[in-house]
Amino acid sequence: MRFKTSAVSRLSRRQLLGGLAATGAAVTLASTTIASGAVSSGDGQGKGQAGRKGKVRADGGLRVGLPAPTGPYPVGMTELHLVDQGRKERWGPGVRELMVSVWYPARKDAGAGTGADAGRGTDAAQAPYMRPGAAKVFGAGAERILKVEHRAIDWSGFTTHAREGAAVARGLGRRPVVLYSPGMYNERTLDTGAVVELAGQGYVVVTVDPTYEAHAVEFPDGRVAEPSPEIGKIEPVAERNKAALEVRVADVRFVLDRLEVLARGGNPDAEGRRLPSGLGAALDMARVGMFGHSLGGMATAEAMRLDRRIRAGVNLDGPLGYDWSDPDQLLPVAHSGLDRPFLLMGAWLVTTSERQPHTHEHSPSWRAFWQNSTGWKRDLWVRAAEHNSFTDYEIVLPALAEHLTLPEGFQKQMIGTVDPARFTASRRAYLTAFFDRHLRGLHRPLLDGPSPRHPDVRFIG
Repeated sequence: MRFKTSAVSRLSRRQLLGGLAATGAAVTLASTTIASGAVSSGDGQGKGQAGRKGKVRADGGLRVGLPAPTGPYPVGMTELHLVDQGRKERWGPGVRELMVSVWYPARKDAGAGTGADAGRGTDAAQAPYMRPGAAKVFGAGAERILKVEHRAIDWSGFTTHAREGAAVARGLGRRPVVLYSPGMYNERTLDTGAVVELAGQGYVVVTVDPTYEAHAVEFPDGRVAEPSPEIGKIEPVAERNKAALEVRVADVRFVLDRLEVLARGGNPDAEGRRLPSGLGAALDMARVGMFGHSLGGMATAEAMRLDRRIRAGVNLDGPLGYDWSDPDQLLPVAHSGLDRPFLLMGAWLVTTSERQPHTHEHSPSWRAFWQNSTGWKRDLWVRAAEHNSFTDYEIVLPALAEHLTLPEGFQKQMIGTVDPARFTASRRAYLTAFFDRHLRGLHRPLLDGPSPRHPDVRFIG
């Protein structure tokens, strides 16, 4: 099945994957999400709560809300500033610094877990979608791409259904840990909709920002790191992707090291800020999974190849080659395969001349990975989706379009024609079912074959 691609489609894909990195001013949109319908629980059987459509503040800025998590637990969130003193920063000055968010099952009262109120059940503040400094930088780029007025959208006001610093739920014991890595040039917030769903189902989810690659990474002292022009200078594109991937994989392995410190009772935060009550004791570092979108999916597979601490992984529409269209430039993991569970979910493989289903039957890199992998594997295809359907874009863009005039054809190029609420429910359900089976040992029939509840998802293998 092949389809010719237009110049407009090719330009859109290059913007999504590359932005304007050569100038140091990436302007691809990052993560935001709104709810536009019910969202199912991880086994695909439950009914979620409808979230909020876009709301306009008194000063005119549009806010949108995330779809509510459907699991049994409220969600808490805290940030960690991690500094790798042994690794020189490749894209900027000094040593490598990371910002990560830790999302976890919280106490029913969503009580604060830090400072004087630790464990007392007082209300914790709502966790922001972006910090103000990062939102300001991100918003400026988004305004150019969306062609909307300054401050038409209140990016910092987007909600998450999580409480910052809330105390960890009591009596859960140690919980499986899942890492998330976003697509190239994107922030760790890009899939908050799926992240809060997993946390509400009982997982500890750690989202990792790619510093000097993401649009904006804000540190505790107020510094905001923007994309380094050095990344965009690397040619050809395959070499650029390889360099970015090497940094990402090193980041993941360092984050795992610091999470082990946290699980042993230490505090890996560079400033030594107080952590939510019970956080370290909630991490089970013997049950670690990872998922990612695009470059983040590539990083998931490569990190699993190099680090056996990661027991199961999901690649959301990411190629397993350094160049989307060159079958000779495969990642090492495509040659070696994996002996642990791995889930592929794809839309379309877009090259300079055609579109093909992004499945192991059509993609050279996915085919090699599939043939060489001996562990449990599944390949799911969504015909009506596009590359960014596997992110929060799937539901934010339709909500923005209800209130703002977006560039003609932009929404379809970004997220296709799949039903936003239905596919968001499906994606959350398949992610949760996968990690339930492979990190918690729970049988989930959703993974055994097609489901009438999820008609957009086709089983390829």
